[in-house]
Amino acid sequence: MALPNCSLKVNRELLDPGFESYRLSLDSIPTYNVELDAAVAEVKLKDSQYTLDHVRAFGMYNYLHIDPWYEDSVYFVDSKGRVLNLTVTLDTALGKPCEMFRFESDPSSCEGEQLCASLSLTSATWATLSDGTGKLTLLRTSKRGESSHIKWEPMFSERLGEPFIIVHSLAHMLSHVYTIEVLLLRVQKDPSDTKGSGFSISLEWITVDNSAGKKEKKYRMKRRMMKGKSVPHYTAVEPRGKGIIVASEKPFAFTEVDGLPLEEPPAEDMEVENSDLIYFWQQTEEDVTVCVRLPEGTTKDDIRFKLTVDCLRVGVGDHAPLLNGQLFAPVDPEASTWTIKDDKSLEVSLQKRSEGPLWSEVVLGDRRGEYLMSDEQKSQLQQRLSYLTAEDLNPNPEKDKPPCNAQEMEDCDMFPEDSSTLMRFDGATLKPTHVVSLGSHQFLFSVHIDPSEMPAFCLRHDVDALLWQPRPNQDNDIWEHISTFNALGYVQASKRDKKFATCAPNFSYAALCECLRRVFIYRQPTPVDTVLFNRKQGRQVGQVAKQQVANLDTNDPVLGFRATNERLFVLTANNLFVLKVNN
Repeated sequence: MALPNCSLKVNRELLDPGFESYRLSLDSIPTYNVELDAAVAEVKLKDSQYTLDHVRAFGMYNYLHIDPWYEDSVYFVDSKGRVLNLTVTLDTALGKPCEMFRFESDPSSCEGEQLCASLSLTSATWATLSDGTGKLTLLRTSKRGESSHIKWEPMFSERLGEPFIIVHSLAHMLSHVYTIEVLLLRVQKDPSDTKGSGFSISLEWITVDNSAGKKEKKYRMKRRMMKGKSVPHYTAVEPRGKGIIVASEKPFAFTEVDGLPLEEPPAEDMEVENSDLIYFWQQTEEDVTVCVRLPEGTTKDDIRFKLTVDCLRVGVGDHAPLLNGQLFAPVDPEASTWTIKDDKSLEVSLQKRSEGPLWSEVVLGDRRGEYLMSDEQKSQLQQRLSYLTAEDLNPNPEKDKPPCNAQEMEDCDMFPEDSSTLMRFDGATLKPTHVVSLGSHQFLFSVHIDPSEMPAFCLRHDVDALLWQPRPNQDNDIWEHISTFNALGYVQASKRDKKFATCAPNFSYAALCECLRRVFIYRQPTPVDTVLFNRKQGRQVGQVAKQQVANLDTNDPVLGFRATNERLFVLTANNLFVLKVNN
């Protein structure tokens, strides 16, 4: 059965088609420097970690962790095995980072493969920690904002095999039992991958609760394993552990539960003769006709048909739907019809809501249909594409716009070759329930906007950068467009040395940092105090979006980068810089 295809619905009210550009502002950004007692616990890639996936997972790891529950509070691990915290109350009186926890033994002294230590702030009172050698520790932190001087107490510790990094965690109450969900990422050697890099990616979903002994420190652990072929751009557990969302260039699938391989159930899809194609379709400027092949003996009463403005569902009896998903473009349900032809096919006539534009597919992402083009349409298509086979590069030089020359395209106009997907998996069945083809929507960054919700993620849409908030409790639109950073998609692509990107939780600015020294800040448009005119268009400019650049006083590479509504935090090997962006 084909996966239920969804789409990311852009909120047009959050777009600014009149946005012109960012104006460079020479206003200085107050920058404060905290010198560290010991270097950050950076673990550099070894010769055996040579693939692009190793670089994405570990080489580009963000060593700085921000506390979504307590503003302007950040954490990192230093080379002495200490988890340190810096909470800013007054920029001009920054203290030294405080020790919250210390590893029992120095992780760097362990034999065998080692990754960087990773930290995830699970809730307002819990945290999860990995030492980089394969050990997971759950820590009770108390209320960190009120008791920043109290050291964290380890409540659960377990070795879980090969080294990993923690990519997400959360805590919730499940049947009156306190439960913690953790996602672990590994890049493992895969002998079966003879044609690729020789490595595969695993995501392990760990659930830990104390139902085994509520009064004692006894915990029960459940392990679920996913496998894939590329490091995910984004992955997070839904609130209350009801599911998991993964965005990656290549799809993931669950393979094990508690060490036992998942058995693939027999296919429940209906057999419609022996062919991959189950429907054929044609179109004119006014309508689309779809012929869906039916099993023998199908009657009118067996048909399950549902049509809305933008969705179509066709099924037979209680079987899985033959066709199900979002339509390429809106239709008029009242003017659309269906009928059974020769007891072998269901003919569906869809009336286009907007005449003219031709569809490239019927249901988004469904490749099980064949498009039948009329002779007239073939002739029109050949005329439109005739210039591609002409001897001259521009057969009609009188045209205002000559054909596009790919050699003149800039790097920032290119998109990755692999088409990424965004998938939601159900926590009970471990099967995908929603899938979105991201296509050319390049992944930019993820950020915590609200600690009670999943992390948001930012994608490039044309030249803009759009911020999406997962809302799994909503049945239809489980990914909501919540903010837009104008032209940031184009701007960030031109920064060849970019390492990290982020934004403020209140969307007041977005920020990029390079591998070394430079930080770029892009503010949302704000009203101007003075009268400005656009000379080209002869009109008054009411708003200006400012760009600012900060140069850090260091030669060390940037290891961590986080933003709050008022400040940017930049971590290097020996310093923690605090930039006061908003007052």
